[in-house]
Amino acid sequence: MSKKIYRSRTDKKLGGVAGGIARYFSIDPSLVRLLWVIASLYWGAGLIFYIAAWIIIPEEPEWDTIDIHDAKVDDN
Repeated sequence: MSKKIYRSRTDKKLGGVAGGIARYFSIDPSLVRLLWVIASLYWGAGLIFYIAAWIIIPEEPEWDTIDIHDAKVDDN
């Protein structure tokens, strides 16, 4: 099964783009956010790319955000 990129529902500051990218590449979301800010300040197009990614990358399905510890188990 191929790995897909989604915007994060749980690890987000604005649209969940950096959180989703970080999860996809298995890196720290703060690092992605920092690189995004540096790219925005240095090259100036980072904000445009962020908005485009926000529009293009789908939000992760709700079942991906279910925490195993939150699930209720019926012992009957």
